[in-house]
Amino acid sequence: MHDTHKHQGKRRLLAQTLAEKGIVDKRVLLAMEQVPRHFFLDSSFEEHAYQDKAFPIGCDQTISHPYTVALQTQLMGLSPGDKVLEIGTGSGYQTAVLVHMKLQVYSIERQSILFKKAQLILPKMRLAPKKIIFGDGFLGYPDAAPYQGIIVTAGAPDVPKALMAQLAIGGKLVIPVGKGTQEMTVLTRVDEKSFERETHGQFAFVPMLAQKK
Repeated sequence: MHDTHKHQGKRRLLAQTLAEKGIVDKRVLLAMEQVPRHFFLDSSFEEHAYQDKAFPIGCDQTISHPYTVALQTQLMGLSPGDKVLEIGTGSGYQTAVLVHMKLQVYSIERQSILFKKAQLILPKMRLAPKKIIFGDGFLGYPDAAPYQGIIVTAGAPDVPKALMAQLAIGGKLVIPVGKGTQEMTVLTRVDEKSFERETHGQFAFVPMLAQKK
């Protein structure tokens, strides 16, 4: 795996583009500038790795647009050391961004091929999360709950109750909700029983599915 000056220059331009699109969190922009996205893509897409586009990663899944990764990360509003649960490890790119930001990351992947790939690549980059779980994202990961942030990288028909239950008071769940196109939804846990809800525009994600047996 090679990270050249050309790649680094393209990432700087990408970070500038994301800032122009409204990403204001400096720590998010720094992570986007420093994590090599091309490591998570098939070599045939390497030339285009730093465009704000989604690309296929196998198993009918995609690596999200850089803007989407940055926006979801920014919406969680986390600080170094906070605990975050990611639903949908996928290529591992979003995971790497979160780890780079010094968050305690737990990530769940339902596809065994993607799970195994992420287990290999993230430690090589020294961006390994606390734990990658092969499991069903709808169930979350109660063993490490509660979480200050939960990020869902697939479109859910509604908000899974298990994920709401695993959110710390004051924590934020960022999830695209809807069928076909989704509304980027942020649920903030106010207390044991109540949540505040806000939305941040429409997106198109692959659907969130139960674990593949």
